[in-house]
Amino acid sequence: MEEVGMSWHTDPDGQPYVADEIVQVTETEAEAYYNAANELYEMFVEAAQHVIDQDRFLELDIPYNLVDPINRSWENDHRHLYGRFDLAGGVDGLPIKLIEFNADTPTSLFETAVVQWALLKANSMDEAAQFNTVYDSIRNNFRRLVTGDDDPETFGQHYHYQNILFSSIRDLPEDERTVRFLQQMAHDAGFQTDFCYLDAVGFLEQEGVFNPDQTRFDYWFKLYPWEDIALQTDGIAGVLDDITRYTDTVILNPAYTLLFQSKGMMQVLYELFPDSPYLLETRAEPIPGKKQVAKTLFGREGANTVVYDAAGQILQQTPGEYNRYRSIYQEFAAYPKDAQGRGYQAGVFFAWEACGLGFRRGGEVLDNLSKFVAHRVV
Repeated sequence: MEEVGMSWHTDPDGQPYVADEIVQVTETEAEAYYNAANELYEMFVEAAQHVIDQDRFLELDIPYNLVDPINRSWENDHRHLYGRFDLAGGVDGLPIKLIEFNADTPTSLFETAVVQWALLKANSMDEAAQFNTVYDSIRNNFRRLVTGDDDPETFGQHYHYQNILFSSIRDLPEDERTVRFLQQMAHDAGFQTDFCYLDAVGFLEQEGVFNPDQTRFDYWFKLYPWEDIALQTDGIAGVLDDITRYTDTVILNPAYTLLFQSKGMMQVLYELFPDSPYLLETRAEPIPGKKQVAKTLFGREGANTVVYDAAGQILQQTPGEYNRYRSIYQEFAAYPKDAQGRGYQAGVFFAWEACGLGFRRGGEVLDNLSKFVAHRVV
């Protein structure tokens, strides 16, 4: 793990974070994941337009101070660089069902793009036998920041060079490695790049975003959630609002990805596409007579999640710090399980199109001790 640049290979409980097994996936199953993610993304785009048109931000717990940045980034068609769909099913004959969309600050990127490829190679397997074009897909999406819908290969021929600043929180090695990995992709795409920690970035409302050397950047990628930016008391949300209003600076992922990130979008999707085979019944109030999961509209690593049986009795409850947000109730979907009863959740990355698959292994609620599991297409 350390040879390929991954230092967070051991969990706080001393157990390996990367599992010593590989999920076998058929070509048909891999293609089904690909098609599901592509179709779901189109549905998210349509649902986001609906939320904007109908002014349903409050229902999604979208902070008021981010509504203008969301609308502006949507109207300006800023590129969504990448996201990750979390899906139940897809193997062992179980239908693919959307759990949620990590659209703003998805992790597991390095594990999916590099580590599981290295695992196959290290074990004398065909490293190409994966649903895994993450690196090339995100690199090309960087180029599309400039080329738009034109062929990304024309980036170096007809477009002037631009620069991107990458930032993560200090002393979080997983976040930093993820961001530096994205920086490497952008550099390979042809951009001038730099990295600095979030606390070292400079902001001027009328000019843009700067590194400590006072270099101004056309793009700024921050691995820091938009909903947390909204809660900062230093006024940074307003500063970023002004920067996107008065300058050409583009922030990645754009503010509208907070719409995708909100689990309230699951309710909107179910309203708009009730017959989709990929959607679970999702409502703002408990669903009568069904096993279901209550989740806060924003939250991470399974925190503040409650599993109810069909009679409304609590089966499992996890603590957390996200109880300031309202909840949605989503029909329960079973994960594929191994002989030890451990569940497997698929993660499909999306960058212009579905581009990579990996799995997380854990209980019915996946927490920060869940394991990353590689796959092989057989």
